Amino acid sequence: MGSGYFLGVDVGSASVRAGVFDASGKRLAFATYAISQFRPGPKRVEQSSAEIWQQVCHAVKEAVSSSGVRIEEIRALGFDATCSLVALDELGRGLAVSPGEPSDHNIIMWMDHRAAQETQRINATQDPALRYVGGEVSVEMELPKVLWLKNHFPATWQSAHRFYDLADFLVSKATACDVAGLCTLTCKWNYLAHEQRFSHSLLDAVELTDLLGKIPSRILPPGAAVGTLSTDAAQALGLTTAVVVASGMIDAHAGGVALAGVEPEGTLALISGTSNCHMLCSEQEIHTPGVWGPYWSAMLPGYWLTEGGQSAAGALVDWTLQESGASAALFHKAEARGCHPIVLVNEWVAALEELELEPGRYLHVLADHHGNRSPRARPDARGSVCGLTLERGEMQVARLYLATLQAIACGTRHIMEVMRENGHTISRLTLCGGATHNPLWLREYADATGCDIHLMQEEDAVTLGAAITGAVACGAWENIPSACQAMVRSGEVIKANPSRRNFYDRKYQAYLMMWDQQQAINQLMQ
Repeated sequence: MGSGYFLGVDVGSASVRAGVFDASGKRLAFATYAISQFRPGPKRVEQSSAEIWQQVCHAVKEAVSSSGVRIEEIRALGFDATCSLVALDELGRGLAVSPGEPSDHNIIMWMDHRAAQETQRINATQDPALRYVGGEVSVEMELPKVLWLKNHFPATWQSAHRFYDLADFLVSKATACDVAGLCTLTCKWNYLAHEQRFSHSLLDAVELTDLLGKIPSRILPPGAAVGTLSTDAAQALGLTTAVVVASGMIDAHAGGVALAGVEPEGTLALISGTSNCHMLCSEQEIHTPGVWGPYWSAMLPGYWLTEGGQSAAGALVDWTLQESGASAALFHKAEARGCHPIVLVNEWVAALEELELEPGRYLHVLADHHGNRSPRARPDARGSVCGLTLERGEMQVARLYLATLQAIACGTRHIMEVMRENGHTISRLTLCGGATHNPLWLREYADATGCDIHLMQEEDAVTLGAAITGAVACGAWENIPSACQAMVRSGEVIKANPSRRNFYDRKYQAYLMMWDQQQAINQLMQ
């Protein structure tokens, strides 16, 4: 068994989280620091790599200090982050990614949808490489973003010495090594890991061949050691230069390491957050239209990864509660009670269910408010609600909130069914992230999919996954599966309720019908 202590750093959309774990996977300390988002125009969302690095340093120092572990005992550090694009000049300084904006606003976030036309142009090539992203690149990926910069902001394109995925930027900042992760490059940059190359025909077709000189040429798989902390980074983080740094990972994929590392084949790992990601590993190369992948060794070495997703999950729940007519009352009452608004609205749902069997029976939501990532691959998709009445107050909020949870759960079922139709086997469902704190949402996920949900004892699987990659990188374990065997502990199992199967079979059909009806309406109005 390995020994020592390991750091995981997770950079999400709104915060940086750092956790210190021992060799059994027990979390000794945790620290969270907020990070900013900037919205300079429609569909644009940006961040600052300088601010994020500063908050990473604060979070690591606080977590290590709170853990009681001596810094000399920290053996390794693993980074994960959202799949956002970082632009740097030759001196490592930020470059603005929108005209007229400050140079430290140098990150195009994953949720930024400015590059819709560039996405269409890339997909119009019908290059064979697109088979490995479900047939089409997404507006959330990096090639459309860099093509947008080349087309619309040539000053930044010409000055850019390096474009990094955010996790790779953090690794570079920590080690002074110019490295890209196989995870980030394969899943978001159209790198063909199984052939160890980019598609030159694709890059030629959209005039992006010169991009290859602006990204690292050294590529390392998950769990590989990049190097140790540089002197400057060690000082900034409050650690020693002996700390080994692992290859960077996308945040959801780090969560997938922890959720699926022990039992990869047939385990669907649902990473819930602002958006949802659905990770499924297979020993076979299976192509699923509208679902990203298959990616070779991008999450667990030796396995093909298929990645489904929903562009708005937690973000849609938040929006629903904030925009409802009774939102002010909900948040005011929750504050007065000293509880989270979700706790209170779940009580309202329970009260509604005392009065009605299945309060969401006649209220249906199509949960595509921020587009449909998969399996429809339609960033232009929109959400809708069917079955509204003049109901007001607490019951109205509770009913719409419940219907929204059910819609997101039906979206997950849709992804799972498309995966199965294309030859995948799903025998086990695991879940981490924000939904684990919401028992009502867990119930709806289990009942909508008909699958028991296996949780972990560690509530922050993503940060643990990052720490696991560090533990492997420093040699504490030989590989990711053996590290997961030691560091991941099983938790509660949420059982699916078979008595709701008939209800959810009909609810799911209503969910699919809403898409067809909306497409017909859109066609009518064109």
